[in-house]
Amino acid sequence: MLLPALSVFSQNYKTVEDTARLNKEYVNATNDLVELNAKLTIAQNDLPGLQAKARSANTDAVNAASASSDQASKATSGSVSDAKTAKKKADKAYDEAKDSKAAKKKVSDQEDKITGYKSDIKKKQQRIEALDVMRVAINAKVTAKG
Repeated sequence: MLLPALSVFSQNYKTVEDTARLNKEYVNATNDLVELNAKLTIAQNDLPGLQAKARSANTDAVNAASASSDQASKATSGSVSDAKTAKKKADKAYDEAKDSKAAKKKVSDQEDKITGYKSDIKKKQQRIEALDVMRVAINAKVTAKG
């Protein structure tokens, strides 16, 4: 998938005959840039919600672990039913910890996605600037001839 993109990015337009291809690439790059900006905005808007869910999941995990620990201390000097309750609370604490870990991973993935979009946007902007330079050079040749 990257190889075709590299050949497109290495394409240089130097003559008037190249203008149509330059314009086509320019339009495609501009459209890609608009799309990337939209995706970036959506990803940035989703991030606070994911962060809030991660904080909530972490709080739930801490509370469940604390309840499990309290029940486990009771179970050491208690009955079989105390031990069963302790087991249930330990299982719940484990599940809450897994949920917290998954929520943190979603936040990390979202942050990585945002970083990727920003990098892609920067590359598109640089390509558009390069195309602008080529367009100016072609126009200068046409003006010099005419």
